[in-house]
Amino acid sequence: MRFLLTGEQTAFARSLDAMLTAADTPGAVRAWAAGDFTAGRTLWSRLAEAGVLALAVPEAYEGLGPRPVDLAVAFVELGRHAAPGPYAETAGAAALLSALAELGDPAPAKRLLPPVAAGSLMPTLTLHGAGPYALDADAADCVLAVGPDGSGGAATVRLAPAGRESPQASADPARRLGAAGPGGPVLATGPQVAEAARRAVDWARLAAAAQCLGVGLALLDRTVAYVKQRSQFGAAIGSFQAVKHRLADTLIALEFARPLVYGAAVTMTRADVSAAKAAAGEAAYAAARTALQLHGAIGYTDELDLSLWLRKARPLRDAWGSPARCRADVLSTPAAAAPDAGPRVRR
Repeated sequence: MRFLLTGEQTAFARSLDAMLTAADTPGAVRAWAAGDFTAGRTLWSRLAEAGVLALAVPEAYEGLGPRPVDLAVAFVELGRHAAPGPYAETAGAAALLSALAELGDPAPAKRLLPPVAAGSLMPTLTLHGAGPYALDADAADCVLAVGPDGSGGAATVRLAPAGRESPQASADPARRLGAAGPGGPVLATGPQVAEAARRAVDWARLAAAAQCLGVGLALLDRTVAYVKQRSQFGAAIGSFQAVKHRLADTLIALEFARPLVYGAAVTMTRADVSAAKAAAGEAAYAAARTALQLHGAIGYTDELDLSLWLRKARPLRDAWGSPARCRADVLSTPAAAAPDAGPRVRR
């Protein structure tokens, strides 16, 4: 099967690229890392107006989706521009609430999904067993916390207040690791929560994979531009065979990951999404290592915008499933659960 983005999807990506370029995203990232969320929230609202936050929200709840391929297109651009904020977590939260509605509990979706799609509510998401921290808990309006009900019984979804304490240290200062506040109303409880949580992981993992792809592409573009300018021994270092080979390996890894990301968006199976996340995460991290080596000592400096992507590559690679975890999920998928090999037509 040959998969190509439609003209509308390509135009959507270009419009987001233009918007994010004009928005001085590096400045917003640095401010976000320092605890000033004004520019990042403004960007959040503008992306919501463009429909990005509505792509994981069903039309029944004032969204545009679910449209996972379009979401992947958008999140590649978010990664390419290192946009700050809990975007993947919001996609996961939307999937969680949508799944609860499909499984017979629509009240949380009716309450929360319309403002999420409109950009007036910034949620983040934390799942029991996926780590103790919620991304950007101090910047979000609320935390959807999924875990045991406290008595060892059924899983629950709790609408926890956003944590306002100082975030934990992170390799990427713009990925602020906080905790859900205590208390908050219980939105749902029962066996359906576990199934909804699995759906949330798949969507958040797809979004993170697309962001990884965008981060890797940005690092490659900046590195190619740099090696054309930097001279050594009277020639641009980009003309050296060793440099060409390193860049070619980086490009191949990213181009191998790209169809996996979009293919996973078509099927939305756990195995495909996990394979895409593993490939895109490792390709982004390899791009970061290449960029750092070829930029030399200047690549270590905070003042260079390159650092915004360098610091993001490894944490994002491990977010919502490290490469090892994703490979394990691929291997544990029963053969009967895999999609058939027949042709598929994208709706």
